[in-house]
Amino acid sequence: MNTCEAVGYRIKQLCKAKGVTPNKISYISAVPQATIKSILLGESKNPGIVTIKKLCDGFDISLGEFFSTPEFDNLEQEIK
Repeated sequence: MNTCEAVGYRIKQLCKAKGVTPNKISYISAVPQATIKSILLGESKNPGIVTIKKLCDGFDISLGEFFSTPEFDNLEQEIK
């Protein structure tokens, strides 16, 4: 799993845990539906930190909580 896949996976996890759809979190967080769709489908190569922060605000979690998962902890270094 790469970083972008991990971000998409985490958004799916949080939607399920919070009982919201991607469309609903788009509305709550003011992140365009197209942006969320792009992240979830793995089309976005660099979901920006501002976008992730807005999603965190919508999920009512911190950035630390977003990234504090085994998926992010186990990522391999992408720059070699």
